[in-house]
Amino acid sequence: MNSSQLSERGSVANTRLESLLNERDVARITGLSVASVRRWRVLRKGPEYIKIGASVRYTPESLAAWLKSRPTGGGEVTSAEAK
Repeated sequence: MNSSQLSERGSVANTRLESLLNERDVARITGLSVASVRRWRVLRKGPEYIKIGASVRYTPESLAAWLKSRPTGGGEVTSAEAK
């Protein structure tokens, strides 16, 4: 592998690592507390995460997928449901 290929791989790795979110980022995005994000992780109910040593990181894609999978409400009520 030549030096330009190594440089390109390093650049891709740095870009990928820079896009990782920490617990505070996830809490800010969701509007919840860091304690809630930690509780999700302990209960295995939150988004997929990556452990790097003692650090926990989330990819934006895993957070987006998890948020999309959450139940939503506020849909139209049909006449059959209203009864």
